[in-house]
Amino acid sequence: MPEYRRFYQAGGTFFLTLVTYNRYPYFSSSDHISLLRQAIRTVKQEMPFDILGAVILPDHLHFLWQLPPSDSAYSKRVGRLKVLFTRALTVGQNEVMESISKSRQKHRESNVWQRRFWEHTVRDEQDFEECLNYIHFNPIKHGLVSCPHFWSYSSFHSWVKQGSYPLDWCCVCGGRKAKVPDFGVIPKTWGE
Repeated sequence: MPEYRRFYQAGGTFFLTLVTYNRYPYFSSSDHISLLRQAIRTVKQEMPFDILGAVILPDHLHFLWQLPPSDSAYSKRVGRLKVLFTRALTVGQNEVMESISKSRQKHRESNVWQRRFWEHTVRDEQDFEECLNYIHFNPIKHGLVSCPHFWSYSSFHSWVKQGSYPLDWCCVCGGRKAKVPDFGVIPKTWGE
């Protein structure tokens, strides 16, 4: 099996996908989303970075992170985020930890996250726009809502407030025909 090597670029912008173990819908619960948000705040305090785009779906997350100019350690941040969320989630919940396979025990892993995560280094403005559109369209892609403005756990609303998206972007309300961006350029290796 070929050895995968991640690309690290100081000050880079990275599209990330984190998936729960066996696609368990941990983020169907607003309490679990609160735990995730607290874990993110803690990681940002310990190792600063900017979140340019995000969406939380029941069984996976997509982010666009911008790291500081002299920093390329997105893997360290992802690992810390996973640890903090897992610890917060599993406090007093032995059932999450009881059925861990020998392989996952050997690697000191829980049954909360998939072992790896997907990353893509954003190359330019067009690439950034495609990643951001993908993030904001994702709840529709997975059949969770009909329009981006119906999904609460997304950066879409912030981008609308900034004037970068119209509120009716990809909207089908009132019988509109939505113009869906072409996501054919997005590699399947981005975690979906």
